[in-house]
Amino acid sequence: MRRLAYYALFATLALLLPGSVQAQFPVKDGDRVLFLGDSITEQYQYSTDLELYLTTRFPQWRLSFVNAGISGDRAVGGAGRFASHVLAEQPTFITINFGMNDAGYGAFNPGLQKEFLDNTVKMLVAAREKNVRVALLSPNAVDRRIQERFKLYLETQKEFYAPLAGLAAEHGAQFVDQYAITRAALEKMEADKAEKVIPFGDGFHTSPPGGLFMAHAILTGLKAPALVSEVTVRIGADTAETKNCVVSGLSTRKDYVAFTREDRALPLPVQQDWVTLLPYVNDLKDLNQYTLSVKGLDDFDYEIRVDGELIAVRSAMQLALGTNLGNVTEGPIHAQGQQVFAAINEKNQLLHRRFREVVMFNVPNWLADVGTERKQKELEKRWAEITERQAKIYELAQPKPRKWVLEAKKPK
Repeated sequence: MRRLAYYALFATLALLLPGSVQAQFPVKDGDRVLFLGDSITEQYQYSTDLELYLTTRFPQWRLSFVNAGISGDRAVGGAGRFASHVLAEQPTFITINFGMNDAGYGAFNPGLQKEFLDNTVKMLVAAREKNVRVALLSPNAVDRRIQERFKLYLETQKEFYAPLAGLAAEHGAQFVDQYAITRAALEKMEADKAEKVIPFGDGFHTSPPGGLFMAHAILTGLKAPALVSEVTVRIGADTAETKNCVVSGLSTRKDYVAFTREDRALPLPVQQDWVTLLPYVNDLKDLNQYTLSVKGLDDFDYEIRVDGELIAVRSAMQLALGTNLGNVTEGPIHAQGQQVFAAINEKNQLLHRRFREVVMFNVPNWLADVGTERKQKELEKRWAEITERQAKIYELAQPKPRKWVLEAKKPK
Protein backbone atom coordinates (compact mmCIF):
# COMPACT_ATOMS: atom_id res chain seq x y z
CA MET A 1 0.00 0.00 0.00
CA ARG A 2 2.87 2.36 0.75
CA ARG A 3 4.30 1.72 -2.69
CA LEU A 4 1.00 2.59 -4.39
CA ALA A 5 0.64 5.75 -2.29
CA TYR A 6 4.19 6.70 -3.30
CA TYR A 7 3.34 6.40 -7.00
CA ALA A 8 0.10 8.34 -6.47
CA LEU A 9 2.04 11.20 -4.87
CA PHE A 10 4.37 11.40 -7.85
CA ALA A 11 1.39 11.42 -10.24
CA THR A 12 -0.16 14.36 -8.37
CA LEU A 13 3.08 16.33 -8.38
CA ALA A 14 3.56 15.71 -12.10
CA LEU A 15 0.20 17.29 -12.82
CA LEU A 16 0.69 20.26 -10.50
CA LEU A 17 4.25 21.31 -11.24
CA PRO A 18 4.63 23.83 -14.09
CA GLY A 19 7.17 22.82 -16.71
CA SER A 20 6.90 19.16 -15.70
CA VAL A 21 7.57 16.30 -18.10
CA GLN A 22 3.86 16.42 -18.96
CA ALA A 23 4.16 19.86 -20.52
CA GLN A 24 5.51 19.57 -24.08
CA PHE A 25 5.44 17.30 -27.13
CA PRO A 26 8.41 14.98 -26.69
CA VAL A 27 9.25 13.96 -30.28
CA LYS A 28 12.05 15.98 -31.88
CA ASP A 29 13.64 16.33 -35.30
CA GLY A 30 16.20 13.56 -35.87
CA ASP A 31 14.61 11.11 -33.42
CA ARG A 32 14.60 7.38 -33.89
CA VAL A 33 11.19 6.45 -32.52
CA LEU A 34 10.64 2.92 -31.22
CA PHE A 35 7.28 1.38 -30.33
CA LEU A 36 7.53 -1.37 -27.69
CA GLY A 37 4.66 -3.61 -26.71
CA ASP A 38 2.63 -6.72 -27.35
CA SER A 39 0.40 -7.90 -30.23
CA ILE A 40 -1.49 -4.60 -30.30
CA THR A 41 1.80 -2.91 -31.12
CA GLU A 42 2.85 -5.64 -33.56
CA GLN A 43 -0.37 -5.06 -35.51
CA TYR A 44 1.27 -1.92 -36.93
CA GLN A 45 -1.99 0.03 -36.77
CA TYR A 46 -1.71 2.63 -34.02
CA SER A 47 2.04 2.84 -34.61
CA THR A 48 1.54 3.44 -38.33
CA ASP A 49 -1.04 6.15 -37.64
CA LEU A 50 1.38 7.80 -35.21
CA GLU A 51 4.06 7.64 -37.89
CA LEU A 52 1.67 9.07 -40.47
CA TYR A 53 0.90 12.03 -38.21
CA LEU A 54 4.57 12.69 -37.46
CA THR A 55 5.54 12.50 -41.13
CA THR A 56 2.78 14.69 -42.52
CA ARG A 57 2.82 17.22 -39.67
CA PHE A 58 6.60 17.64 -39.72
CA PRO A 59 7.71 16.92 -43.30
CA GLN A 60 10.86 19.01 -42.81
CA TRP A 61 12.02 16.68 -40.00
CA ARG A 62 13.90 13.45 -40.54
CA LEU A 63 12.67 10.70 -38.24
CA SER A 64 13.11 6.95 -38.35
CA PHE A 65 10.88 4.31 -36.79
CA VAL A 66 11.21 0.85 -35.24
CA ASN A 67 8.42 -1.45 -34.06
CA ALA A 68 9.40 -3.97 -31.37
CA GLY A 69 5.96 -5.39 -30.62
CA ILE A 70 5.63 -9.14 -30.02
CA SER A 71 2.30 -10.92 -29.84
CA GLY A 72 1.46 -12.24 -26.38
CA ASP A 73 4.25 -10.32 -24.66
CA ARG A 74 4.11 -8.78 -21.20
CA ALA A 75 6.27 -6.31 -19.28
CA VAL A 76 8.44 -9.15 -18.01
CA GLY A 77 9.23 -10.05 -21.62
CA GLY A 78 9.82 -6.43 -22.57
CA ALA A 79 12.27 -6.00 -19.69
CA GLY A 80 14.04 -9.21 -20.61
CA ARG A 81 14.60 -8.17 -24.22
CA PHE A 82 15.07 -4.44 -23.60
CA ALA A 83 18.81 -4.49 -24.28
CA SER A 84 18.66 -6.60 -27.44
CA HIS A 85 15.39 -5.37 -29.00
CA VAL A 86 15.27 -1.76 -27.81
CA LEU A 87 18.62 -0.27 -26.80
CA ALA A 88 20.46 -2.13 -29.56
CA GLU A 89 18.36 -0.18 -32.08
CA GLN A 90 19.66 3.09 -30.57
CA PRO A 91 16.31 4.85 -30.19
CA THR A 92 16.07 8.38 -28.84
CA PHE A 93 12.36 8.18 -27.99
CA ILE A 94 10.26 5.12 -27.14
CA THR A 95 6.67 4.34 -26.26
CA ILE A 96 6.08 1.48 -23.81
CA ASN A 97 2.67 -0.12 -24.14
CA PHE A 98 2.35 -3.21 -21.96
CA GLY A 99 -0.38 -4.21 -19.54
CA MET A 100 -3.13 -5.76 -21.63
CA ASN A 101 -1.88 -9.32 -21.17
CA ASP A 102 -0.21 -8.60 -17.82
CA ALA A 103 -3.45 -8.18 -15.85
CA GLY A 104 -4.64 -11.66 -16.83
CA TYR A 105 -8.08 -10.87 -18.35
CA GLY A 106 -9.86 -11.63 -15.08
CA ALA A 107 -10.22 -10.28 -11.56
CA PHE A 108 -7.54 -8.02 -10.09
CA ASN A 109 -4.44 -9.92 -8.99
CA PRO A 110 -1.95 -7.96 -6.85
CA GLY A 111 0.83 -10.45 -7.60
CA LEU A 112 0.46 -9.88 -11.33
CA GLN A 113 0.41 -6.13 -10.74
CA LYS A 114 3.66 -6.27 -8.75
CA GLU A 115 5.36 -8.23 -11.54
CA PHE A 116 4.08 -5.70 -14.09
CA LEU A 117 5.23 -2.66 -12.11
CA ASP A 118 8.63 -4.13 -11.22
CA ASN A 119 9.42 -4.92 -14.84
CA THR A 120 8.12 -1.58 -16.04
CA VAL A 121 10.54 0.07 -13.62
CA LYS A 122 13.39 -2.00 -15.06
CA MET A 123 12.61 -0.66 -18.55
CA LEU A 124 12.30 2.93 -17.36
CA VAL A 125 15.59 2.75 -15.49
CA ALA A 126 17.39 1.19 -18.46
CA ALA A 127 16.06 3.86 -20.80
CA ARG A 128 16.98 6.70 -18.48
CA GLU A 129 20.54 5.38 -18.08
CA LYS A 130 20.94 5.70 -21.87
CA ASN A 131 19.21 9.12 -22.01
CA VAL A 132 16.33 7.71 -24.03
CA ARG A 133 13.09 9.69 -23.68
CA VAL A 134 10.04 7.58 -22.80
CA ALA A 135 6.29 7.86 -23.10
CA LEU A 136 4.74 5.29 -20.79
CA LEU A 137 1.23 4.33 -21.90
CA SER A 138 -1.53 2.59 -20.07
CA PRO A 139 -3.18 0.19 -22.54
CA ASN A 140 -6.47 0.91 -24.26
CA ALA A 141 -9.62 0.00 -22.37
CA VAL A 142 -11.30 -3.22 -23.46
CA ASP A 143 -14.72 -2.92 -25.11
CA ARG A 144 -17.27 -4.63 -22.86
CA ARG A 145 -19.81 -4.54 -25.70
CA ILE A 146 -17.83 -7.25 -27.50
CA GLN A 147 -17.11 -9.85 -24.80
CA GLU A 148 -19.08 -10.50 -21.63
CA ARG A 149 -15.92 -11.20 -19.61
CA PHE A 150 -14.68 -7.69 -20.35
CA LYS A 151 -17.26 -6.18 -17.99
CA LEU A 152 -15.07 -7.45 -15.16
CA TYR A 153 -11.75 -6.90 -16.90
CA LEU A 154 -12.53 -3.27 -17.65
CA GLU A 155 -12.64 -2.61 -13.89
CA THR A 156 -9.54 -4.72 -13.28
CA GLN A 157 -7.67 -2.56 -15.77
CA LYS A 158 -8.51 0.61 -13.86
CA GLU A 159 -6.98 -0.69 -10.62
CA PHE A 160 -4.11 -2.47 -12.34
CA TYR A 161 -2.82 0.60 -14.23
CA ALA A 162 -3.46 3.15 -11.46
CA PRO A 163 0.19 3.36 -10.32
CA LEU A 164 1.61 4.07 -13.78
CA ALA A 165 1.31 7.86 -13.67
CA GLY A 166 3.32 8.06 -10.47
CA LEU A 167 5.85 5.56 -11.72
CA ALA A 168 6.40 7.60 -14.90
CA ALA A 169 6.85 10.79 -12.89
CA GLU A 170 9.37 9.10 -10.61
CA HIS A 171 11.51 8.02 -13.55
CA GLY A 172 11.29 11.15 -15.70
CA ALA A 173 8.98 9.70 -18.33
CA GLN A 174 5.85 11.18 -19.85
CA PHE A 175 2.61 9.34 -19.18
CA VAL A 176 -0.50 8.97 -21.30
CA ASP A 177 -3.57 7.45 -19.65
CA GLN A 178 -4.78 5.77 -22.78
CA TYR A 179 -7.04 3.56 -20.68
CA ALA A 180 -9.02 6.51 -19.27
CA ILE A 181 -9.25 8.30 -22.63
CA THR A 182 -10.45 5.27 -24.56
CA ARG A 183 -12.80 4.11 -21.80
CA ALA A 184 -14.60 7.45 -21.78
CA ALA A 185 -15.04 7.28 -25.56
CA LEU A 186 -16.18 3.63 -25.48
CA GLU A 187 -18.78 4.48 -22.84
CA LYS A 188 -20.03 7.29 -25.08
CA MET A 189 -20.38 4.79 -27.96
CA GLU A 190 -22.29 2.51 -25.64
CA ALA A 191 -24.61 5.31 -24.53
CA ASP A 192 -25.16 6.35 -28.16
CA LYS A 193 -25.87 2.74 -29.16
CA ALA A 194 -23.22 3.19 -31.85
CA GLU A 195 -23.19 -0.49 -32.74
CA LYS A 196 -21.36 0.05 -36.03
CA VAL A 197 -18.46 1.88 -34.38
CA ILE A 198 -16.10 -0.94 -33.42
CA PRO A 199 -12.52 0.20 -32.80
CA PHE A 200 -11.50 -3.18 -31.37
CA GLY A 201 -12.85 -6.11 -33.37
CA ASP A 202 -12.43 -8.68 -30.60
CA GLY A 203 -12.73 -6.12 -27.82
CA PHE A 204 -9.03 -5.32 -27.43
CA HIS A 205 -7.08 -5.78 -30.69
CA THR A 206 -7.40 -2.88 -33.10
CA SER A 207 -9.43 -2.79 -36.26
CA PRO A 208 -8.38 0.08 -38.60
CA PRO A 209 -10.51 2.62 -36.71
CA GLY A 210 -8.92 1.35 -33.51
CA GLY A 211 -5.50 2.35 -34.79
CA LEU A 212 -6.68 5.93 -35.07
CA PHE A 213 -8.51 5.63 -31.73
CA MET A 214 -5.26 4.76 -29.98
CA ALA A 215 -3.09 7.15 -31.97
CA HIS A 216 -5.43 10.03 -31.17
CA ALA A 217 -5.34 9.22 -27.46
CA ILE A 218 -1.55 8.98 -27.46
CA LEU A 219 -0.89 12.09 -29.55
CA THR A 220 -3.32 14.33 -27.68
CA GLY A 221 -2.03 12.93 -24.40
CA LEU A 222 1.48 13.95 -25.48
CA LYS A 223 0.26 17.45 -26.44
CA ALA A 224 0.89 16.98 -30.16
CA PRO A 225 0.26 20.17 -32.16
CA ALA A 226 -3.28 20.40 -33.55
CA LEU A 227 -2.49 22.98 -36.24
CA VAL A 228 -1.66 21.96 -39.79
CA SER A 229 -2.01 25.48 -41.19
CA GLU A 230 -4.45 28.37 -41.21
CA VAL A 231 -5.49 31.01 -43.75
CA THR A 232 -7.74 34.01 -43.11
CA VAL A 233 -8.88 36.11 -46.08
CA ARG A 234 -10.74 39.42 -45.81
CA ILE A 235 -12.56 40.47 -48.96
CA GLY A 236 -10.88 43.57 -50.37
CA ALA A 237 -7.56 43.01 -48.58
CA ASP A 238 -4.35 42.58 -50.55
CA THR A 239 -2.87 39.93 -48.28
CA ALA A 240 -4.06 37.00 -46.19
CA GLU A 241 -3.33 36.24 -42.55
CA THR A 242 -1.52 32.92 -42.30
CA LYS A 243 -0.12 30.39 -39.87
CA ASN A 244 2.34 27.69 -41.01
CA CYS A 245 1.80 28.46 -44.69
CA VAL A 246 2.41 31.11 -47.35
CA VAL A 247 -0.32 32.65 -49.53
CA SER A 248 0.40 34.48 -52.77
CA GLY A 249 -1.56 35.77 -55.76
CA LEU A 250 -4.61 36.67 -53.69
CA SER A 251 -7.63 37.86 -55.67
CA THR A 252 -11.00 38.58 -54.06
CA ARG A 253 -14.51 39.67 -54.96
CA LYS A 254 -17.68 39.46 -52.93
CA ASP A 255 -18.51 36.14 -54.57
CA TYR A 256 -15.07 34.79 -55.51
CA VAL A 257 -11.66 34.17 -53.96
CA ALA A 258 -8.49 32.76 -55.52
CA PHE A 259 -4.96 32.32 -54.20
CA THR A 260 -1.97 30.00 -54.12
CA ARG A 261 -1.38 28.32 -50.78
CA GLU A 262 1.89 26.60 -49.89
CA ASP A 263 1.64 24.77 -46.58
CA ARG A 264 4.48 23.73 -44.33
CA ALA A 265 2.63 20.56 -43.33
CA LEU A 266 0.01 18.18 -44.71
CA PRO A 267 -3.27 17.32 -42.99
CA LEU A 268 -3.53 13.79 -41.65
CA PRO A 269 -5.31 11.95 -44.49
CA VAL A 270 -8.57 10.66 -43.05
CA GLN A 271 -9.36 7.09 -44.10
CA GLN A 272 -12.86 6.04 -45.07
CA ASP A 273 -12.95 3.45 -42.29
CA TRP A 274 -12.15 6.17 -39.75
CA VAL A 275 -15.21 8.27 -40.57
CA THR A 276 -17.69 6.63 -38.18
CA LEU A 277 -15.17 6.99 -35.35
CA LEU A 278 -14.62 10.73 -35.82
CA PRO A 279 -17.35 11.89 -33.36
CA TYR A 280 -15.54 9.91 -30.64
CA VAL A 281 -12.12 11.45 -31.30
CA ASN A 282 -13.35 15.06 -31.18
CA ASP A 283 -13.67 15.10 -34.99
CA LEU A 284 -9.86 15.46 -34.87
CA LYS A 285 -10.28 19.13 -33.94
CA ASP A 286 -7.44 18.66 -31.47
CA LEU A 287 -5.15 16.98 -34.00
CA ASN A 288 -5.93 17.97 -37.60
CA GLN A 289 -6.75 21.68 -37.85
CA TYR A 290 -6.46 22.72 -41.52
CA THR A 291 -8.39 25.95 -41.45
CA LEU A 292 -9.77 28.40 -43.98
CA SER A 293 -11.63 31.59 -43.04
CA VAL A 294 -13.06 34.09 -45.52
CA LYS A 295 -14.78 37.17 -44.16
CA GLY A 296 -17.03 39.48 -46.16
CA LEU A 297 -18.45 37.11 -48.78
CA ASP A 298 -21.96 37.47 -50.17
CA ASP A 299 -24.49 35.09 -48.71
CA PHE A 300 -24.16 32.04 -50.97
CA ASP A 301 -22.79 28.53 -50.73
CA TYR A 302 -19.26 28.27 -52.12
CA GLU A 303 -17.52 25.48 -53.98
CA ILE A 304 -13.94 25.09 -52.78
CA ARG A 305 -11.57 23.75 -55.41
CA VAL A 306 -7.89 22.89 -55.08
CA ASP A 307 -5.92 22.56 -58.31
CA GLY A 308 -9.26 22.39 -60.09
CA GLU A 309 -10.74 19.57 -57.98
CA LEU A 310 -13.82 20.11 -55.82
CA ILE A 311 -12.98 19.29 -52.20
CA ALA A 312 -15.89 20.81 -50.26
CA VAL A 313 -18.89 23.14 -50.28
CA ARG A 314 -19.29 25.64 -47.46
CA SER A 315 -21.69 28.48 -46.75
CA ALA A 316 -20.56 32.11 -46.43
CA MET A 317 -21.36 31.88 -42.71
CA GLN A 318 -19.23 28.75 -42.26
CA LEU A 319 -16.37 30.41 -44.08
CA ALA A 320 -16.70 33.59 -42.05
CA LEU A 321 -16.48 31.59 -38.82
CA GLY A 322 -13.65 29.44 -40.16
CA THR A 323 -13.97 25.91 -41.51
CA ASN A 324 -11.70 22.97 -40.79
CA LEU A 325 -10.85 21.12 -44.00
CA GLY A 326 -8.55 18.62 -42.33
CA ASN A 327 -11.07 15.78 -42.52
CA VAL A 328 -11.86 16.21 -46.23
CA THR A 329 -11.42 12.91 -48.06
CA GLU A 330 -11.26 14.28 -51.61
CA GLY A 331 -8.84 16.28 -53.69
CA PRO A 332 -5.12 16.47 -54.40
CA ILE A 333 -3.97 17.24 -50.85
CA HIS A 334 -5.75 14.19 -49.46
CA ALA A 335 -4.41 12.14 -52.37
CA GLN A 336 -0.87 13.21 -51.51
CA GLY A 337 -1.41 12.15 -47.91
CA GLN A 338 -2.69 8.79 -49.13
CA GLN A 339 0.52 8.30 -51.11
CA VAL A 340 2.50 8.91 -47.94
CA PHE A 341 0.30 6.45 -46.03
CA ALA A 342 0.74 3.75 -48.68
CA ALA A 343 4.51 4.24 -48.73
CA ILE A 344 4.71 3.98 -44.93
CA ASN A 345 2.73 0.73 -44.99
CA GLU A 346 5.02 -0.73 -47.66
CA LYS A 347 8.13 0.29 -45.74
CA ASN A 348 6.73 -1.18 -42.53
CA GLN A 349 6.39 -4.59 -44.17
CA LEU A 350 10.17 -4.55 -44.57
CA LEU A 351 10.58 -3.30 -41.01
CA HIS A 352 8.42 -6.12 -39.63
CA ARG A 353 10.33 -8.78 -41.57
CA ARG A 354 13.64 -7.35 -40.35
CA PHE A 355 12.43 -7.60 -36.76
CA ARG A 356 10.91 -11.06 -37.00
CA GLU A 357 13.53 -12.68 -39.26
CA VAL A 358 16.73 -11.03 -38.04
CA VAL A 359 16.39 -9.07 -34.78
CA MET A 360 14.54 -11.94 -33.09
CA PHE A 361 16.89 -14.59 -34.48
CA ASN A 362 19.05 -16.00 -31.69
CA VAL A 363 22.40 -17.21 -32.96
CA PRO A 364 23.12 -20.66 -31.44
CA ASN A 365 26.36 -21.06 -29.53
CA TRP A 366 27.81 -23.53 -32.03
CA LEU A 367 27.42 -20.90 -34.77
CA ALA A 368 28.53 -17.85 -32.77
CA ASP A 369 31.92 -17.57 -34.49
CA VAL A 370 30.27 -16.69 -37.81
CA GLY A 371 26.60 -16.21 -37.00
CA THR A 372 26.93 -13.10 -34.87
CA GLU A 373 28.84 -11.22 -37.56
CA ARG A 374 26.46 -12.45 -40.27
CA LYS A 375 23.43 -11.32 -38.27
CA GLN A 376 24.87 -7.84 -37.82
CA LYS A 377 25.57 -7.52 -41.54
CA GLU A 378 22.03 -8.59 -42.36
CA LEU A 379 20.61 -6.08 -39.88
CA GLU A 380 22.65 -3.31 -41.49
CA LYS A 381 21.72 -4.39 -45.02
CA ARG A 382 18.00 -4.40 -44.27
CA TRP A 383 18.19 -1.12 -42.36
CA ALA A 384 19.86 0.50 -45.38
CA GLU A 385 16.89 -0.54 -47.54
CA ILE A 386 14.45 0.76 -44.93
CA THR A 387 16.37 4.06 -44.78
CA GLU A 388 16.05 4.41 -48.56
CA ARG A 389 12.30 3.85 -48.29
CA GLN A 390 12.10 6.40 -45.49
CA ALA A 391 13.82 9.01 -47.65
CA LYS A 392 11.28 8.41 -50.42
CA ILE A 393 8.45 8.80 -47.90
CA TYR A 394 9.77 12.24 -47.00
CA GLU A 395 9.96 13.16 -50.67
CA LEU A 396 6.29 12.27 -51.02
CA ALA A 397 5.41 14.24 -47.88
CA GLN A 398 6.75 17.60 -49.06
CA PRO A 399 3.90 20.13 -49.41
CA LYS A 400 3.36 21.72 -52.82
CA PRO A 401 1.97 25.10 -53.89
CA ARG A 402 -1.74 24.58 -54.57
CA LYS A 403 -4.17 26.82 -56.42
CA TRP A 404 -7.30 27.47 -54.35
CA VAL A 405 -10.52 28.88 -55.81
CA LEU A 406 -13.78 29.62 -53.97
CA GLU A 407 -16.74 30.45 -56.18
CA ALA A 408 -20.35 31.15 -55.28
CA LYS A 409 -23.04 28.67 -56.30
CA LYS A 410 -25.62 31.14 -57.61
CA PRO A 411 -29.14 30.13 -58.61
CA LYS A 412 -29.57 29.93 -62.37
